[in-house]
Amino acid sequence: MDPALTTATTRREQIRLTGITGQSVSRRGARSINADAVAGHADPATGRTAFVVADGIGDHLLAARAARTAAAVVAREGAVHGPQSGILAAQRELLREFPQPGADAVLVVAVLPGDRSDGVCEVGWVGDCRAYRWNGRVLHQITTDHTVAEYLRNKGIDPAERMNHMVYTTVRTATAADFGHGFTGTSTGRLLLSTDGVHKRLSIAEIKEILASDRTPDQAAEALVNKALQSGGTDNTTALVVDCR
Repeated sequence: MDPALTTATTRREQIRLTGITGQSVSRRGARSINADAVAGHADPATGRTAFVVADGIGDHLLAARAARTAAAVVAREGAVHGPQSGILAAQRELLREFPQPGADAVLVVAVLPGDRSDGVCEVGWVGDCRAYRWNGRVLHQITTDHTVAEYLRNKGIDPAERMNHMVYTTVRTATAADFGHGFTGTSTGRLLLSTDGVHKRLSIAEIKEILASDRTPDQAAEALVNKALQSGGTDNTTALVVDCR
């Protein structure tokens, strides 16, 4: 891997797949390495497209390599076989390519059907990357963070702040039963896939305001990342915005 890909202050990527485009913006923040990654893949046989955002665990090159590897595998396999199969394929690849335990990541993948006029988008995740959908009226958070804090909240316990950053599922360690799984429509609006450096710095109202605006996907992604960093964020910040139609 070219170190410039991980140490650059800002990365912008356009993923254009069979009539649908995703635009991402990623910034390093105060970290020494940008360990976030994005990927996309369109499968000609199924007609489905997959978009992925991954967050390497740690501030080192191995984490960045794990995130990029996992994102690429999940996008390719997820477009063919669905999110869960994609995450399992990424897990096998991480264990094969990186026997050392420091290579790990969390991620979210959205698989859109070939016919998006009335189709269903399938979402899978491990860890605390998130997927949102703005349908023109309401912003819906599709994913639920796999963090100790979220687990305790569901038990009626008020967690310590640090627990918001403690994940209990990762690409390397989770079983298929642990994977998050959800669905959303694709006929209108736009999707947002993001790492925690974005969504844990912004309120739901702030995210909705940006996604609901007349900004293009690249402008919306830029605005989300900028606002997260301006709010005092220091983590890697990555936002991938996809217009459903």
